[in-house]
Amino acid sequence: MPLPLRLLAMMCAFVAMVAFAVVLARLTLDPSPASVSIAHTNLHPGATLKLYLDQPAFRDAVKQIGGNVLLGVPFGILVPVLAPGARGVLRVLLLTAIVMLLVEMAQGALVTGRAFDVDDVILNTTGALVGWLLLGRRLGRAVHARKGKA
Repeated sequence: MPLPLRLLAMMCAFVAMVAFAVVLARLTLDPSPASVSIAHTNLHPGATLKLYLDQPAFRDAVKQIGGNVLLGVPFGILVPVLAPGARGVLRVLLLTAIVMLLVEMAQGALVTGRAFDVDDVILNTTGALVGWLLLGRRLGRAVHARKGKA
């Protein structure tokens, strides 16, 4: 891909990532005073997922699980375009897990009515994998050809 197109693709990905960061902050770091009594820290992988799946309202489980997966998808799509050195699946997943871990830690420590939940990190990282498989891998390769290939 010619340099001007690569730069344009990277600039568009950067703008999309900034917009996504704003949405992510809004969704995860807004206080929820009404949830203070039900918010609880979860350090046991699968515990919250089980609670979601045991709910009588299947729609609520889909909303919770699907929403957390969807929050990770932009990472899987945009990171390979923004960072050529991080376009492999393991690096995308590691970067996503670190960012989401930091978000969850901020929620648990600083935001009223929110709590740290390891299952959210797992679901967000799964979403990044979905995004990488659907589009991120191809976009990363298109924008950043491997050395020796043009």
